[in-house]
Amino acid sequence: SNNLESHNDVNSYYIDGISITRGSPRQHVWTLMAGVTGGSGTHTTSHCPCASGSTQGPQSFVGNDYYCESGAGSSYTNILYTSDPLWDGQGCGSLETACCNVPGIPWFHRDYGNTTTTDYLELRVCADQSTIDEDAPVAFYEIYVK
Repeated sequence: SNNLESHNDVNSYYIDGISITRGSPRQHVWTLMAGVTGGSGTHTTSHCPCASGSTQGPQSFVGNDYYCESGAGSSYTNILYTSDPLWDGQGCGSLETACCNVPGIPWFHRDYGNTTTTDYLELRVCADQSTIDEDAPVAFYEIYVK
C-alpha cells in the first residue's frame, strides 16, 4: 500500500494476495487479490478494483484476469478472518457484489489458443506489509493445465 512502483511491477509484490505467472520474464496469468473490506469504508484505494465505489483499478498487466474479495465486513481489525475464505464468490460484502458475480468463480480459465509452451507456472503469495497487518494465508491451491 505504500510503494506504488512495486504495485505496477509483475516481478514485485503488486497486490496483497496471490500472483500466478508463467515463463521468464514473468507473464501474468491470474491474480487473486485480497481487499480490505467488503462493505462501506474510507479505504477506497484498498477495496477490490471490482467493488462498488473503488478508486483503485487493476494494474494494466492484470486487466480483467483476477478475482478479488475481502474476508472482513464493513470494518476490520488486525485479526485473521477465517470465517470467509477468499476467492470463492461466497460471503461477499455489500460492495463486492460485482466481484463475486463473475463467470466461473472460484475457478479461473485462461485460453492461450493453439500455443504450446514449456513455461513454468509460478504461484507467489504477495504482501507489502507485515503479516500482523496484511495476511492472506493459503492452505492449498490446485492448478489444472490442459
